Amino acid sequence: MKFSSVYDATITRSDFVRLLPQATGGAEFQEIDDRFCGPGWSVRLTPMPPLEIGMVRLERHRIEIEFDGMSAEEQDRFM
Repeated sequence: MKFSSVYDATITRSDFVRLLPQATGGAEFQEIDDRFCGPGWSVRLTPMPPLEIGMVRLERHRIEIEFDGMSAEEQDRFM
């Protein structure tokens, strides 16, 4: 059964890619098109308009996390 969650994240793509291995506990994953796919999960990164606060401009992405075949406990641990 597939479950998904969607979030807005103020993060650059390069920072997301840099942090993903640590965030997934060192799980192996592949980048396929605009998805990062690991065992039982995939994350899609979609650029959004930047967040602008005065002179500050922050890069944003829509983050879609999809789980397939993971128990609720495994999903909680992942998150």
